[in-house]
Amino acid sequence: MNNETNDTTNQPWAAKSTVEEIRMRFDGDVQRFSVLETGQSATIDAPLAMELITQAAVASTPHIRRVLDIGCGAGNNTIKLRQQYGRDFSADLLDLSQPMLTRAEQRVRDAGAEEIQVWQADFRDAELPEQTFDVILAAAVLHHLRDDADWLAAFEKIHRLLTPGGSVWITDLVTHETAAVHELMWRRYGEYLSELGGDAYREKVFAYIEKEDSPRPVTYQLRLLEQVGFTHVELLHKNSCFAAFGGIKG
Repeated sequence: MNNETNDTTNQPWAAKSTVEEIRMRFDGDVQRFSVLETGQSATIDAPLAMELITQAAVASTPHIRRVLDIGCGAGNNTIKLRQQYGRDFSADLLDLSQPMLTRAEQRVRDAGAEEIQVWQADFRDAELPEQTFDVILAAAVLHHLRDDADWLAAFEKIHRLLTPGGSVWITDLVTHETAAVHELMWRRYGEYLSELGGDAYREKVFAYIEKEDSPRPVTYQLRLLEQVGFTHVELLHKNSCFAAFGGIKG
């Protein structure tokens, strides 16, 4: 994603990873994102969140013709949506990483998709057709947005890209409105990571989150969805520092 905003060196995101650094890390991490049953193991409740957003997409947007998967990784969410929908749709796969896109395109094609378009791009820069997508999926990607203007512009673009009645469904790392609750939830997340892979794994995950990510509270994002014009917003699930939620365009 493009970090060329009005940031100054005293702002917290000034030292965050560049778009190129993020791309390079994901170029080397394709296999971890290629297991449909587990999704991203470092994400709490990843399989449940993936199931919920795809079920919500089908329930909220019963006629799905074209889908955009932002930060598609190895294609898990598009594959899961195809399973939930039970019919074919045109799939647009967007990611910074070409190796991720190559894997995603093959896996989505193997799942039965006939029409696939790939976009190796920063979502904010991609020249995507407006009012075209019936469903947009964004899993573990928006936390790379930086300042308030960046978040607002991204959510406005998502709204413009959707057809009337279309919906966006998001799963992501989130922070909290108060420091005390954030510390509590972050501690719980640390315990989860230690149980999953030991203390060294916890520190590894925390290190790349500190370097790479700038998440916002789910409450902030729900308000933002309403601000840019979504007529209905839904919080599907939240556990510790992760949430699944979305919005429906009127």
